[in-house]
Amino acid sequence: MVASRDYEGDHGAKGYVMPVKQDPAPRRGAFVDFAPEDSCLEVSGFGLRYGGKSALRDLTLRVPRNRVTAFIGPSGCGKSTLLRALNRLHDLNEDVRREGEIRLEGQEIHAPEVAVAELRRRVGMVFQAPNPFPMSIYDNVAFGLRLQGGLRKRRIDDIVEWSLRSAALWEEVKDRLQASAWALSGGQQQRLVIARTLAVEPEVLLLDEPASALDPISTLKVEELIRNLKSSLTLVLVTHNMQQAARVSDYTAFLQDGELVEYAPTDTLFTNPRLARTENYITGRMA
Repeated sequence: MVASRDYEGDHGAKGYVMPVKQDPAPRRGAFVDFAPEDSCLEVSGFGLRYGGKSALRDLTLRVPRNRVTAFIGPSGCGKSTLLRALNRLHDLNEDVRREGEIRLEGQEIHAPEVAVAELRRRVGMVFQAPNPFPMSIYDNVAFGLRLQGGLRKRRIDDIVEWSLRSAALWEEVKDRLQASAWALSGGQQQRLVIARTLAVEPEVLLLDEPASALDPISTLKVEELIRNLKSSLTLVLVTHNMQQAARVSDYTAFLQDGELVEYAPTDTLFTNPRLARTENYITGRMA
C-alpha cells in the first residue's frame, strides 16, 4: 500500500498528487538510457575537482537529441558545474582537474583535435542573468556571424531576422533594430541573448536558470520558447524551480552532493521516483 500526499513543487505551490512510498526498495525502469544513435551528449565516468575539492563524481548519463533535459538538485549539488562542463567552460580555471569523458555526437570534447571555439559554437550557453552586449539589437545578433566572417550583409540580415523570429522576439523589435539592446526589458534581453546564440547555429543549447531573474510573464515566454526550440535543437536546462522542470522538460536528472541520484522521464521522476532521496527532495522534505 502507498499513501499519498499533495506534491508541493517549489516547497509550497500545490500541484498533482504523488505517492509516498512505504517500502523504499528501488523499482526497475526509473533510469533511462538511449542508444548512441539517439544520443547527442554522452557523459561517462565524469568527475571534476576544484583544487582539492570534489565537485562532480563518476557521472554517467546520455542526453537525447531534440529533447529538453533538466538538471535539478539543491544548491551546490553540481548541476551548474556539470552544465558548464558540457562546453568546457571550466578550461578557464587552472585549478580544475577532470576525469572521465564527455562526447558530443560521438567525439570526446577534450580531444586534442577539438577546437574550443568551435565546440562553444556547437554547444551554446545562456546564463542566469541576461547579458546583451552594449550595442544595438541588430549588432548583438550579428556579432558571432561577423566574427566568423565571409557573409554578405544581405545574408546577415536574413539570419538576424530568422534568429529573432526563432527566439519569439522579431515582432517586438523589428521596427527598432538599431536601438540599444539595453533598452529592452529583462525578458526581452534574455530572448535576445538566445537569438544571438541561435544565429551561429548551435546543435545544443545550455540554459543555466535562464528565467530565475525574470517576472512570471517573461518566464512563461522563455518556457514556451524552450519547448518550441527542441524541434531543431537539443536543450539542457538547469533550474531550481521544479515546477518549471515539470512544465518544459522531457527528462530530468536529480543531482545531490556531486552525484547523479536518479535520471528518468520527467513525469516518472516527479510522480513515481525510484529512490527515497529523490522523493524527499521533490516533496520538500530535504533542504
